[in-house]
Amino acid sequence: MPAAFFVVRAVVSDAAKRAAFDRWYETEHLPDAVQAFGVSKAWRFWSLDDPSLHQAMYQFDDEAKLNGMLQGDALKKLVADFNRDWPDVKRSRETLVLAQEFAA
Repeated sequence: MPAAFFVVRAVVSDAAKRAAFDRWYETEHLPDAVQAFGVSKAWRFWSLDDPSLHQAMYQFDDEAKLNGMLQGDALKKLVADFNRDWPDVKRSRETLVLAQEFAA
């Protein structure tokens, strides 16, 4: 089965809050999510085109593990923590399945 991915896109529109958001995500949220989700890899990105756009991507071994996480309590707790700490940051989520991996 191919790897599956959970992507969270957040818009931190207040430039004065971006450094604090970045620190919180790096030191608290991402480590908590990696442990709670049991993922094999995770990445964070800031957009070069839109400095307010932050994305996090979590890699699951397969779609079944991703679906298990989506229906479990760990995601609910992390969403509640995010809402508590960053109530003004709008987010969207997307789930993906690997179609092809290519390395040059």
